[in-house]
Amino acid sequence: MTTRTTVILSLALIAVALAAGLLLWDRLPAQMASHWNANDQVDGTMPKFWGILLIPFMSLGMLALFLVLPSIDPLKANIEKFRSSFNLFILLIITFLLYLYGLTILWSLGFQDFRMSSAMLPFLGILILFIGYMLRRARRNFFIGIRTPWTLSSDFVWDKTHRLGSTLFMLAGLLTLFGAFLGGAAAIWLTLVPLIVFSLILAVYSYLLYREETRS
Repeated sequence: MTTRTTVILSLALIAVALAAGLLLWDRLPAQMASHWNANDQVDGTMPKFWGILLIPFMSLGMLALFLVLPSIDPLKANIEKFRSSFNLFILLIITFLLYLYGLTILWSLGFQDFRMSSAMLPFLGILILFIGYMLRRARRNFFIGIRTPWTLSSDFVWDKTHRLGSTLFMLAGLLTLFGAFLGGAAAIWLTLVPLIVFSLILAVYSYLLYREETRS
């Protein structure tokens, strides 16, 4: 996917989501649900103004950030080697945020016969799976991927860490998809714990690889 296509599709999605929120302004409550706890119960709200505008503008800001960062990376030539995958990742992130926005709008309109975790986690699982796919293609850079002092110092450490990271993130995505069928606290644990544990494993693994390389 080209960067131009990514920008056009992302802006179109953001514009449609924002327009839908504004058109529904009069039907939405003064306080909109903004956070759900592990038991899928609303435990946070925000004023309607922010409920309608925050995620679309956050999505716009993230799009701008993702477009700027590769251009200022000293290793930007490496990003170009997996740019199509990165562009698709950008579009998936924007779509995921707007999907959450849609779920929030539906809930605030009174359509509450669904569990937020079960509705959200399938998309999140797909996103994590794609991150695993992208990690296998990522080349050393300062903004995208598993960035530890040791991966950034060596192509050897970067490549081996990202091959393992690809496998672990795909496993984490599958666990998230499985958690979506369970819902509630179990689903949250099946999402967060693997991501935290796998991230720690990858940090330690990159250090050990670095030590192996510098000793040889």
